[in-house]
Amino acid sequence: MRSDMSNIWLERWNERYSSTEYAFGTDPNEFFKKELSGLPAGKILFAAEGEGRNAVFAAVNGWEVAAFDISEEGKKKAVKLAETRGVFIDYRIGELQALNFRENTFDAIALIYAHFPAEIRSEYHRILDTLLKQGGYILFEAFSKNHLPYRLENEKVGGPSDLPNLFSIEEIMADFVGYHFIRIEEAVIELNEGLYHQGTGSVIRFLAQKIENHYA
Repeated sequence: MRSDMSNIWLERWNERYSSTEYAFGTDPNEFFKKELSGLPAGKILFAAEGEGRNAVFAAVNGWEVAAFDISEEGKKKAVKLAETRGVFIDYRIGELQALNFRENTFDAIALIYAHFPAEIRSEYHRILDTLLKQGGYILFEAFSKNHLPYRLENEKVGGPSDLPNLFSIEEIMADFVGYHFIRIEEAVIELNEGLYHQGTGSVIRFLAQKIENHYA
């Protein structure tokens, strides 16, 4: 990520996570919670994990958890939440390519509202693919390109305000070649997650299994 872009995103998320309240609450995302319950516990990586609500939930349920983000403020709150629940998460700060996660390490990767800047998104997805074991799973929920009208009507629902940083199913399929999509859908849902995911929005969500090492 270019340094100027990185600084803008870092300032934005450090400001968002600096308050006492948890921006997106402390409960896990409902889609993630449901899908994780159907998988055998193993090692899982959380991308752009923020304040840790999903990572801590996984740790409480027997997963060995790693996570990363660019926001030190987010990490502080994630570590605090983990301590209150009596679990540990390996939480690293920085850009993905510099964090020294090992290839073919994880049984699952969670991308829950991991809206990386459009300029680096496909590169990050490629790197994440190399970290996932063959046979491993990706759990994904994020805002779709059809989300903008909902955001314009209600800013409290959250999400990027520009089209390039939103997702289409076609873009997802192009980034995750070599996967079997067990389920994938675009849906209009009601969000009730903390302060910043409140209201009606359009999302894409999927559960996919890695069937070949496409980028090896």
